[in-house]
Amino acid sequence: MSLLSILIFLPLLAGLLILIIPSSARNSYKYVALAAVCIQVLLSAYIYLNFNGEVYSGVDTQSKFQLVERVPWIDLNLGAMGKLQIDYFLGIDGLSMPFLVLTSIVMLVALIASWEIKVNLKGYFALFLLLDTAVLGVFSALDFFLFYIFYELMLLPLYFLIGMWGGIRREYAAIKFFLYTLFGSVFMLLVIIGLYFSVTDPVTGNHTFNMLSMMDPKNYVDGSIFSVLANTEFFGISARLIGFIVLFIAFAIKVPIVPLHTWLPDAHVEAPTPVSIILAGILLKIGGYGILRACVSIFPDSAVQSAWWLGLIGVISILYGALNALAQKDLKRMIAYSSVSHMGFVLLGIASITAEGISGAMMQMISHGFLSSMLFFLVGVIYSRVHDRSIPNFRGLALIMPKYTAFIMIAFFASLGLPGFSAFIAEAFSLIGAFNSSSINGLLPRWMAVCGSVGIFLSACYFLWTLQRMFFGETRLMGGDKWKVLLTDVNPREVTVLCILTSFALVLGIIPSLAFDKMNASVLELIRLVNVK
Repeated sequence: MSLLSILIFLPLLAGLLILIIPSSARNSYKYVALAAVCIQVLLSAYIYLNFNGEVYSGVDTQSKFQLVERVPWIDLNLGAMGKLQIDYFLGIDGLSMPFLVLTSIVMLVALIASWEIKVNLKGYFALFLLLDTAVLGVFSALDFFLFYIFYELMLLPLYFLIGMWGGIRREYAAIKFFLYTLFGSVFMLLVIIGLYFSVTDPVTGNHTFNMLSMMDPKNYVDGSIFSVLANTEFFGISARLIGFIVLFIAFAIKVPIVPLHTWLPDAHVEAPTPVSIILAGILLKIGGYGILRACVSIFPDSAVQSAWWLGLIGVISILYGALNALAQKDLKRMIAYSSVSHMGFVLLGIASITAEGISGAMMQMISHGFLSSMLFFLVGVIYSRVHDRSIPNFRGLALIMPKYTAFIMIAFFASLGLPGFSAFIAEAFSLIGAFNSSSINGLLPRWMAVCGSVGIFLSACYFLWTLQRMFFGETRLMGGDKWKVLLTDVNPREVTVLCILTSFALVLGIIPSLAFDKMNASVLELIRLVNVK
């Protein structure tokens, strides 16, 4: 078993161990989970340190992926139709490796936040670790069938984590999340099947789910539905463009983009703090990663054809999310809408099809992973003390929670793009890519970059206004003196988590090459793939 398989399935084994441990030892569940996630962090750090970004550019060539593991998994003889072969095919390149590190760290943060969970610990930690395995599998799978299994596997634990440990309207939020994601996934499966019957393995000649084979036009069967030369159309739209749109919608629901975002605020508000951290820190990134790995790489011609519309959707998400955040009175809902706005920069950067834009989109996903985790953790700190997070109910918190105020100021200023933090680098590169796209490839007009800049201004408005209303001035709390007693400052466990997340946001802002050096070759390879096709 390769290092990548150990990384993926270690949480699953820990989850099975928790199910075996008797309920009389329920206090050990969280320590078993903590041990597994800590080992996962060490393994991902080892992978990062030993990853050669220049040599392993990956994208469409197996020899350029690192930690490759490919063995036959399902092998059925279909007679005249040939063979049905599905491989257990894993590997990482510069597009996936950073997300393995991000997932490990965010999962550790979410696990530490889970110390507050008191009910049904066995079920909670087992589902938590199953979700961990599914996410790592998505970022590592190179067989589309295997990718789809891991992608769907995320639904089950998330549904129960929200529906069983969430707030008052948890069932509604869980069902809404499940139906939105399943809607995209069902149609994604149809495209995957269509690709399978359109592509053959260059070695065996059999149809294949190999994502890398799907990126080479030479592997498409003449006259097949997704063949580049077939010109198959439905209602005047080419089959390849329809395939791109369907895959894009499936991943865009995860991003999420407007108007497919409505599940996100409800899921965040009702989910327990650890699940909100996972949703914002990791799950949204699967959408952006899927667009790069599947949509753009397999349908590069359609990606270029749709670039203007993708850029427009990105701009709408930036502005719409920011304006909604400005109108919120619930702190958690405000941060949820800020995520919609910030993830709009990801789509804008990808739509530019430039090195700066895609690098900025990747950095934005990584940066947002750390900062959104920090923001939702901070919301959880207040909610765990007084079970309230309504912005008008708090005033002058800086006088009674000075350490907490310092951390939330760091999180707010870092999220609005203050120079020196990772979000500044990410948003700047996304906007540079969008601005340069006009002269480099003519895909995006420059006014889209200008509109994106307005989104940064609006983020400063809602973050600073929230800071002024909740933390400054004379202390006035809805709960009066009782709340003053309950609102204790951050404890050592919370300080440890917040320092970890602050450090990553600061280090990536000062030394962005720690991320760019690992992903640069893969970004250039992806752009070459799009331009060649």
